This record gives sequence, structure tokens and C-alpha cells, in this order.
Amino acid sequence: MADLTDKIASKQADQGIIHIRSHHTVSKTSERLVNALQAKGMTLFTRIDHAAGAQSVGQSLPPTELVVFGNPKVGTRLMQCSPTTAIDLPQKALIWRDKAGQVWLSYNDPQYLAKRHHIEGCGEVLAKIEQALSQFAQAATQP
Repeated sequence: MADLTDKIASKQADQGIIHIRSHHTVSKTSERLVNALQAKGMTLFTRIDHAAGAQSVGQSLPPTELVVFGNPKVGTRLMQCSPTTAIDLPQKALIWRDKAGQVWLSYNDPQYLAKRHHIEGCGEVLAKIEQALSQFAQAATQP
């Protein structure tokens, strides 16, 4: 299990983002995440290489990848509790390298989404999502 210092404790409450420090490169973290998602039967919708996109227009970004994934069985339940949740689904994980060279995996805090979309009656589903996202993040980022 990761040390709590590997997780930014504040969760950037105003933005609702959880950041987990990775012990791997962006590409390795992304690959590990995809493998963990597929092992659990999650649907992988797409992977977006933002650095490659920047390069295609003559600009540069540090390595930055977005993995879009989900589980329609769980996501549908959230949308039944609050239809506007659909704007934040499917789930996304951003893997990026900061200016100091540290790699991070970032994702939306399910509790923030609950507040943002006034989700009621889905506490069990939200808890399941929180646990799954944390497990996926740990699988992707830890040694």
C-alpha cells in the first residue's frame, strides 16, 4: 500500500482532483493503468496523447496522457441518481509530468462529483467507485 505522502492530501478541494505520485514514467504509468483496468473488465474508451497532439501543431508539452474508461453498469447508476453526472462520465485519468520531472496520476474525486451534481441515494455506488479508482491508481503508480 502506498505511503500517504504519495497522495496530495488536499485533493484540491475547489477543483475536486485527486493526485497520486507515480514511481514510473508517464508511458509506463499509463500502460500499468490500462492493464489494471482491463484485468478488472473495465471498458477502455480511448487514450489521448496530448504531447503528441501538441507536437503535431509544432508545439510542445511534457508527456501527458489521458485514459478514458468506465463501467456502464456503475456509470448508469450515477446518471440515474443525477442525469448531469453524464457530463463527467466516463471516468478519466490524467497521467502527466510536472516541471520538476515528477509523474502524477490525477482523477476526479467521486465525492466532488457527488456535490457538483447533487447526487443523492447513490452512496454505495460512490463508495465502490472511490475504492476502485484508488485501487487502479495504486496499481498504476506504485513500484
